Amino acid sequence: MWNLKDRIVLVTGGSKGIGRAAVTEFLELGAEVLFTARKEMDIRAFEKELSGKGYKVQGMVSDVSVAEDREALVRKITQDYGKLDVLVNNAGINIRKSALDYTEEEFSKILAINLIAPFEFSRLLYPLLLKGKKPSIVNVASIAASVDVNSGSPYGMAKAGLLQQTRNLAVEWAQDGIRVNAISPWYTATPLTEAVLTQKDRMDPVIATTPLRRVAQPEEMASVIAFLAMDKASYITGQNIIVDGGMSVSAF
Repeated sequence: MWNLKDRIVLVTGGSKGIGRAAVTEFLELGAEVLFTARKEMDIRAFEKELSGKGYKVQGMVSDVSVAEDREALVRKITQDYGKLDVLVNNAGINIRKSALDYTEEEFSKILAINLIAPFEFSRLLYPLLLKGKKPSIVNVASIAASVDVNSGSPYGMAKAGLLQQTRNLAVEWAQDGIRVNAISPWYTATPLTEAVLTQKDRMDPVIATTPLRRVAQPEEMASVIAFLAMDKASYITGQNIIVDGGMSVSAF
């Protein structure tokens, strides 16, 4: 079925960008959606917007890099739902600098949010996923995991680690019926890339090397995330779908 009716979905970093679009996509497909964000103001504003469209959604304040916040979130889901069908590890952060300019704190923060948090959420939510219907995990990686796109070394390293995490868990948990996949976006119009998108000297080469000659919209990532969570994708696991407008296969 091309829907996710009655599935319980958790999207981390769900108030902005790709996560926000994913929340909306899952709701449109009939799922019951929970999402996290760090700022309560952002959560309430998004909840109000969705409520006005007739959707019921629950947002929760959580810093995914903090162990106590992760554990509290899992307790909340366990208490309210007792299961989870889909986990979308989307929350991300980046700090663009040359390799020599990063502080140890910045490096650790990038790894904590982009790599460690998805691993810990996957492990903490494993018992609830076992109780879910055809459960799956979708990790939001980046094209920076595979090639250098001037995003900064720590970000690329973290996303590359996330891809390997995807493969490892896909194999290990296949026997439990849990599928694990990833998507790797190219430049997408989100708050994370907003500052870069306005820099003509940086974006002109990006557009020139992208066959579709434009950046992506968050909704174009959300639709792929949702597909990977559907029953129609039931034989897909351990895969990384590159969503880049053809950039990675173009020589010019």
